[in-house]
Amino acid sequence: MTAPQPRPLRLGLLGWEVGHPATVADFAARLDARLDQARGQADLVLLPEYACVELGAGLAGNTAPDEATELRAMVAHADAILAAMRQAAIRSGFWLAPGTLPVREGNRVVNVAPLIAPDGRMAFQQKRMMTRFEDERWGVAQGATPQVFDTPWGRIGISVCYDVEFPKHVRAQVEQGAWLILAPSCTDSLHGFARIRIGAQARALENQCFVAVAPTMGLAPWSAALDENHGQCAVYGPPDRGFPADGIVAAGTLDEPGWVFATLDPALIDHVREHGAVRNHRDFPRGPMPRPEVASFE
Repeated sequence: MTAPQPRPLRLGLLGWEVGHPATVADFAARLDARLDQARGQADLVLLPEYACVELGAGLAGNTAPDEATELRAMVAHADAILAAMRQAAIRSGFWLAPGTLPVREGNRVVNVAPLIAPDGRMAFQQKRMMTRFEDERWGVAQGATPQVFDTPWGRIGISVCYDVEFPKHVRAQVEQGAWLILAPSCTDSLHGFARIRIGAQARALENQCFVAVAPTMGLAPWSAALDENHGQCAVYGPPDRGFPADGIVAAGTLDEPGWVFATLDPALIDHVREHGAVRNHRDFPRGPMPRPEVASFE
């Protein structure tokens, strides 16, 4: 017997307006309130990279913004923050991708993206590629290799922010069966937002998959790490048969916080990979490319 096709997924993307909670309990209350807004409209919800880092200033005592101090405070409270995220998933009944949080791993700090089931089970994707801010100023280290997650809607991947700008990271997840890539992001300029948007659209095109982006938004002068945030919630697909001509499946408004919802059918991915005008997924080059030769002019 053939395995049943996964059913369509109702996906909710939250453009998270950075706030100023003083305690983990305050953050948990904000998270619960946002999730309440999505009841009945989503099965799985995605929050941005580093959304919970809005806690840094409060946990550090609301002193003058200082990146290192905020990071230390976040890492010290990582267990409590993760527990709050887990309880939010259980209370809401959603599959919850609550963004990312900095976590100590041995003598390093890594950026971790949980995926939490409604019964509280958790699995994790670490961010692999570090931005200059993370590497040179914040001291967040390169994480583990790409993972994939089995869900009731089939296999999905998480490529955190900068990771989605690199074809090999997403391709590794797609080759393990991911039809949807979640890309939580945090960018402090329109340049950064554009890089994520272009990267996400390129990954959707070359892999003939869905890529979903959810960013932090707003100005937060009280936070050294999240002082300025720009982005747009969106779901991208391949610009091919069965999809919008520009590949934009759903999109919010630039820098406007709030929810974007989209129903995504994995059967559309199977269909376009087989019957699309092109077959990027099948034709993606395997193995290393041959070394270019220098062409001669005659």
